Amino acid sequence: MSVTLNTVQLENGETIGYRERDGGTIPVVLLHGNMTSSKHWDVIFDAMDDKYKLYAMDMRGFGNSSYHEPIDSLADFAADVSLFVEELGLESFHLWGWSTGGGVAMTYAGTHPECVDKLVLLAPASTRGYPMYRKDENGLPTDELLTDREEIAQDPVQVAPVLQAYDTENKEIMKGIWNQLIYVTNQPDPDHYDEYLEDMFTQRNLVDVDYALVHFNISTEHNGVTEGSGLVEDIKAETLVLRGEDDLVITAEMVEETLADLGDTATFVELTDCGHSPLIDDREQLLSEVERFLES
Repeated sequence: MSVTLNTVQLENGETIGYRERDGGTIPVVLLHGNMTSSKHWDVIFDAMDDKYKLYAMDMRGFGNSSYHEPIDSLADFAADVSLFVEELGLESFHLWGWSTGGGVAMTYAGTHPECVDKLVLLAPASTRGYPMYRKDENGLPTDELLTDREEIAQDPVQVAPVLQAYDTENKEIMKGIWNQLIYVTNQPDPDHYDEYLEDMFTQRNLVDVDYALVHFNISTEHNGVTEGSGLVEDIKAETLVLRGEDDLVITAEMVEETLADLGDTATFVELTDCGHSPLIDDREQLLSEVERFLES
């Protein structure tokens, strides 16, 4: 099935790039994670049942989307999603978010519960955010939370090396980071991997996204940085939460927080022999669980 790369102008002045797979009658909107774009959904476009009509947007500051107005929160991304689906004429659809995109998806589902048929969260940022800690002289995390952009940008372990790779478009540094943290089980074939690396360098908002993740909190509890908004209680869609058993980015404790906050609407599935990118580690296992959930 063919996939087209399109753009759409939003009312807020941002231009959103997106990939659309032809055919299908059941709409699914896909939201990527940090350091990626709609490009990284290509393996799902290739293999997901053709009854699904797939749309994968590049969030603001990623891929082919503009970044005129910097974001302060994941709610800014969710507002873009609202304008995006309105432009496409989608009144209701399944929503699938991966990692940071999971936090955006939850925010959208809480603010627009009437639009989300079912919600899929793949290794999502916790409902209580993604904390970052100050590092000691050995590069190990202390118990002191980072809260402002300058401190986050200077983090010597999680942020500064990525910024250096971006600034120099150094594929080897970026590949080393991904092999250590993301592709811990399998890797894309070399040509495919190179395409992903090229795509990663399109990101223009790394520090802003990390700041937004630190401050993200839609639970009813304080997360150490900010008070919870309670928005999670407005998520009405039946929800599937997935995490690879070997995920080094989203911990089991983060998923437990999300499941506790979502309550009875959520079902959890652990993906065996998968890390943070089950799309590459075991696409068949991932799609089997997602399609079973959407069809139930």
